[in-house]
Amino acid sequence: MRGGNPGNGAPRGNGGPRANGGPRPGRPVDLSVECGGIRSPNPFWLASGPPTNTAGQVMRAFDMGWGGAVWKTLGDPITNTASRYGAIDYQGRNVAGFNNIELITDRPLEVNLREIAEVKRRYPGHALVASLMVETRDDWRDIIRRTEDTGCDGFELNFGCPHGMCERGMGSAVGQEPRLLEEITGWAREFASIPVLVKLTPNITDILDPAMAAQRGGAHGVSLINTIKSVIAIDHDTFSPIPSVAGQGTSGGYCGPAVKPIALHMVTRLGKAEEFRLPVSAIGGIHTWEDALDFLLMGASSLQVCTAAMHYGFRIVQEMTRGLEEWMREKGYSRIEEFRGRALPNYEEWGDLDLNYRIVAEIDPVLCIGCQLCYAACEDGAHQCIALPAGTRVPRIKQDECVGCNLCQIVCPVEGCITMVEVERGLPKESWNDRVAAGTAGAGGRH
Repeated sequence: MRGGNPGNGAPRGNGGPRANGGPRPGRPVDLSVECGGIRSPNPFWLASGPPTNTAGQVMRAFDMGWGGAVWKTLGDPITNTASRYGAIDYQGRNVAGFNNIELITDRPLEVNLREIAEVKRRYPGHALVASLMVETRDDWRDIIRRTEDTGCDGFELNFGCPHGMCERGMGSAVGQEPRLLEEITGWAREFASIPVLVKLTPNITDILDPAMAAQRGGAHGVSLINTIKSVIAIDHDTFSPIPSVAGQGTSGGYCGPAVKPIALHMVTRLGKAEEFRLPVSAIGGIHTWEDALDFLLMGASSLQVCTAAMHYGFRIVQEMTRGLEEWMREKGYSRIEEFRGRALPNYEEWGDLDLNYRIVAEIDPVLCIGCQLCYAACEDGAHQCIALPAGTRVPRIKQDECVGCNLCQIVCPVEGCITMVEVERGLPKESWNDRVAAGTAGAGGRH
């Protein structure tokens, strides 16, 4: 099992993974990273948003252990609405998914710049990145030069916001137009003498398109994903979308634990693309050290967190750094670069997977509690490979018919009760693409 929920509701790892050979106490671990020329003492950055709105927040976060922060997006100050947030709760867990219609900073630019300079002066070893969003070439020149004077370590161009700002020709309106994204990135590179990251919107068909535009524009790296355009729920009494503003609602940005699989897919897409060569700052659903590790294993150079900090407070970073450190010690790693991207070679498109590989389910009768959830799931939702023998509540796998889909193991409430066991068939690896190449892919690929 990956992670868990302690009594206070905060997501946690299990204090370190179970690794063969046991821990290696005393081995030094270095969590420092570099992303696009921006260095930080650990990979955990606060993402641009409400937690990075003021100097007091960012300094408190650094004191808690965060390695970096991306300041809430600077630009022409806006007027926000009330209310602003909505959430999906699932099976007793609050904020499984989070939605917001909040925009960029509502504070004067001069105040933000003064506070950024103060934070960087007091915390010179931490990564401090300024998120920017303006319109014209002249606007970009002005804000970049004024912000760079604060001593910040880099810029993040916000081309991802899916609400409010895109209606003004900014945010995802830029991120969805690769030619425009490339042009504005080029402006930023022309005006800036420090690293430039480009924050990408997931509200697009293929994330590689805007990522390549950022690369052509000269970006030092990309950040992804920004929030997903969404309507999170409807109030069944007032019929207003949530969050409600005077009885009306709109689409907002979706984030939180529920978006992690989407974010991980998009980070993986860039990691597997040979033509894409920029470092990635990963964002999206990172709540535990296991989540963080997944992104690092798929090639991310740094990690940005927002919703988890809003939900549990800044102290959550201590659980994430501790868990990552312990995993590294147990695996024998001293630096993140030693394992970053290690999972990428094991990711393939469906057409390259081995069609001759087979696994079947096995049920441990000692651990089984007789709930028969596996039977109901397989009988109604999968392949009818489980039987209910007379005289016992312990189901039986019909292994000759089992297709190895994993559904029974997924729904089983007892850890370790159902395992998936490989069946040796004595056949060589053969993929769908192999069959296409051999001319044997007709009739479902059967020989």
